[in-house]
Amino acid sequence: MSAKYVFVTGGVVSSLGKGLAAASIGCLLESRGLRVNLMKFDPYLNVDPGTMSPFQHGEVFVTNDGAETDLDLGHYERFTHAPLSRDNNLTTGRIYEQIILKERRGDYLGKTVQVIPHVTNEIKNSMRKVSSNGADVTIVEIGGTVGDIESLPFLEAIRQMRQELGRENTVFVHLTLVPWIAAAQELKTKPTQHSVKELLSIGIQADILLCRCDRALSREMKQKIAAFCNVEERAVVGAKDVPTIYEVPLGFAQEGVDALILKYLHKEAPEANLTKWRELVGHCYHPKDEVSIAVVGKYVEYEDSYKSLKEALTHGAVSQSLRLNLAWIEAEGLESKTPDDRSYEFQLEGFDGILVPGGFGKRGIEGMLNAIRYAREKKVPYFGICLGMQTACIEFARNVCGLKDANSSEFDPAAQHRVIYKLRELLGVEEMGGTMRLGAWTCILQEDSLASRAYGGATEISERHRHRYEFNREYEALLVGGGLRISGSTPDGTYVEIIELPGHPYFLGCQFHPEFKSKPLEPHPLFREFVAASYRNRLGRLSSESVALAAFSNALSS
Repeated sequence: MSAKYVFVTGGVVSSLGKGLAAASIGCLLESRGLRVNLMKFDPYLNVDPGTMSPFQHGEVFVTNDGAETDLDLGHYERFTHAPLSRDNNLTTGRIYEQIILKERRGDYLGKTVQVIPHVTNEIKNSMRKVSSNGADVTIVEIGGTVGDIESLPFLEAIRQMRQELGRENTVFVHLTLVPWIAAAQELKTKPTQHSVKELLSIGIQADILLCRCDRALSREMKQKIAAFCNVEERAVVGAKDVPTIYEVPLGFAQEGVDALILKYLHKEAPEANLTKWRELVGHCYHPKDEVSIAVVGKYVEYEDSYKSLKEALTHGAVSQSLRLNLAWIEAEGLESKTPDDRSYEFQLEGFDGILVPGGFGKRGIEGMLNAIRYAREKKVPYFGICLGMQTACIEFARNVCGLKDANSSEFDPAAQHRVIYKLRELLGVEEMGGTMRLGAWTCILQEDSLASRAYGGATEISERHRHRYEFNREYEALLVGGGLRISGSTPDGTYVEIIELPGHPYFLGCQFHPEFKSKPLEPHPLFREFVAASYRNRLGRLSSESVALAAFSNALSS
């Protein structure tokens, strides 16, 4: 049986949501009982996004095998159960790296190495590799925008795929913009027409158009686009803005996107079962209450830096029918001007929970330590992830155990008490990223711990990592003696994975990134329990305020 592919491209402008579109198509096909796989081609020359700035590229998503990938793979994993690895995200840099290595080895037998056929063949081979794992349909997203010079080899490769596999095995889905022009008070189709024409100029005729717009497309508008872009009228899909991204698959299903793809691929499949997705969206629209979480980080100006984190918190809230109110607080803004300055507390008052996420570098650390101290002393639920766990250990060492000089060797290599240090620097690997602990690692949980209870009583889990610095076990006895609990470690006892604070409503730090494994229909247990604890804190705080207000009213009336 021939492999079948859906190719997703974008036009007019970037950031239209190709990743979400690809993930939603995968969700719909999977809901029909099909097995899907997804991959993303990025046209930049970096070998992977691991060394790119979060402000420019957004978060780096990590797969089980330790690959540092584009954030769109996070969408793929959240919306489907596709088994993703480093093979599912390739950049121009990585493809050229592979070709140059082959050329240096003499694999091309003295031939002149060119974009066509050598680069395009490498791209096609990577697609075939991903589709060879038994997927019924492989969805391939081409990064960038049609017309960009960087994307041309990828577009040429998928053009050749149709030539080789035939129309019954390939579908081209093109995402475009239909903007609303306020001065004219109408939607304009010309950008879409030009984008489709640009795609056609390189030999690709779009089969389905996903038209991004801020309002519904009229029947006349769809007929016009279909006529000028040479597609069926029902293949012109209005991809309207929606309040929650988890409504996108339902919108595509209503427009018949999955049925049309199956028709073009000559593929039979049962009707989609979207009951759980409808229930999920229902909880998004009709929550029973709300919960307020402060995220104290160093990349908060660009929310895509914490894309998976935001979604995991949303999953935890929606699973309990709560609306999530997120406040992004710049860590530097919480730093104290003097040793006695506690003015940062005013910025943290009123939040039901506080979370400190991962990150690299010294900037904002003192502000994070202040936020953690506030959460510990005021009994506000706290969740520290990666750097958030490390800073929690430093704060505890300083303010509970009396080690005023406690620090991480990342922030102060000369610190007297390196509570956090680079254990793996003994490897002597100098290349940036070479000393990273990446991908899935096993963690053994202590029985009757907060972590074990969150995981349903499990004693062994597997979670994904992306960090260099570790907890220094030379300080374990001192911190544990001060009241800290180490509730998770690697099986050999080398690395500390989870710390908690007994007697606190919820105080937990983990060295791994649980957000990478959370799905909307399967919220990660640590996020679910953190949100639940934050909500309990909210109810307790509101109850106390009500009692105080009642007492004040009685005092006035008497």
